Amino acid sequence: MAYVADLHIHSRFAQACSGQLNIPNLAKWAKYKGIDLLATGDCLHPLWQKELESVLKNEKQGFYEYDLVKFILGTEVACIYSEGGKLRRIHILIFLPSIDSAKKLSEALIKNGANLSSDGRPILGMSSKKLSEIVFKTQPNAIIIPAHIWTPWFSLYGSNSGYDKFKDCFGEFSDQIYAVETGLSSEPAMNWRVSDLDYKSIVSFSDAHSLPRLGREVTLFNGECNYQSLKNSLKNQGIIGTVEFFPEEGKYHYSGHRNCNVVFNPVQLREKGDICPICNRRLTVGVLQRVEDLADRTVEDLQLINKDGVTKSELFPKRAGFRKLVQLEEIIAKSLGFSTNSLKVKDSYLNLVTNLDSELKILTKTPIDLIAMAAGEKLAEGVKRVREGNLTIEPGFDNTYGKVKIWSGEEEKIKKEEGKQIKLF
Repeated sequence: MAYVADLHIHSRFAQACSGQLNIPNLAKWAKYKGIDLLATGDCLHPLWQKELESVLKNEKQGFYEYDLVKFILGTEVACIYSEGGKLRRIHILIFLPSIDSAKKLSEALIKNGANLSSDGRPILGMSSKKLSEIVFKTQPNAIIIPAHIWTPWFSLYGSNSGYDKFKDCFGEFSDQIYAVETGLSSEPAMNWRVSDLDYKSIVSFSDAHSLPRLGREVTLFNGECNYQSLKNSLKNQGIIGTVEFFPEEGKYHYSGHRNCNVVFNPVQLREKGDICPICNRRLTVGVLQRVEDLADRTVEDLQLINKDGVTKSELFPKRAGFRKLVQLEEIIAKSLGFSTNSLKVKDSYLNLVTNLDSELKILTKTPIDLIAMAAGEKLAEGVKRVREGNLTIEPGFDNTYGKVKIWSGEEEKIKKEEGKQIKLF
């Protein structure tokens, strides 16, 4: 058996998240996306915890269910503390096998001074090691995964708050933590370059703050869809593969300053240094540069191969492969010359995912001719180009998403003109 999982999401109780993030909506959108297993997100927040207990049913082998979609109790927490003369800000995912275990962990964290009511993603004034100790003492079968591990400000290897070595962050608990999350600005091959991660599963999830963002990154797992099977897959690097953002599209891929409109790739950063030439402050050092700093392998060392859109490494034949995609709404928007927020784009999206296939299938497997029949030649061509990686991306930097171009500048201009004509009539 195989199943698709998105295990990093949030509820409406997390700051800067959509008020539409409730269980019925999450289940509905999971079906649109083609997701079999979702994390609940924010399972330590007291109001969300009560809602989960009243809405989720049929607990079986550590997973719950709503409208045929399975849910695992999960949350993201922010550990903010000083260690080694540096302020550390580490985001960590925690998964638990039951609502009762979530309640017990809430009690344990509150006893250690945590405020769990103010934000679905609570800020904890304790180290990653202390958090791990509390989690594993409270629930030995818990799962911990460091979140978006390269993000500059809030992650394990972050350029502004992280560590150079996994064990420096998690100490004696390192061997009980089996996986790391890539984040939107990196993909597995970048992580394979760092030998510190050789014994960790590489997983990807969406970190969705709204319903349409679900599934923009997912992991395919092998085996029974239950808690222990999931944990075993992580422990034994038994995943099938991941679906990734193009990392260039992520908000921190390159280094730079958004306000000064300064952006450097690693070669430019080495030549010019990490001080902004406009404001003379330190640039936000991006994910690609941070990987370069910690990598002990080159891209060439990995011996990457791509077959049918899936990238694997001949150096690590047992490592799961991955494919990179652009979200369907974004392809629709670019094919029509509208923004992703337009009603025309949203209507087209809902028509496709309710009458043709789930989003993940449309992006990866649905025959191009069927997409053309359902939504027109332009969209079909856009999906084809994304599958082939035939696009251009202006990389993101300093909290700014990269800009994806599926068509050339002249083609984009034509589509915008067509869009204006549609608006006039």
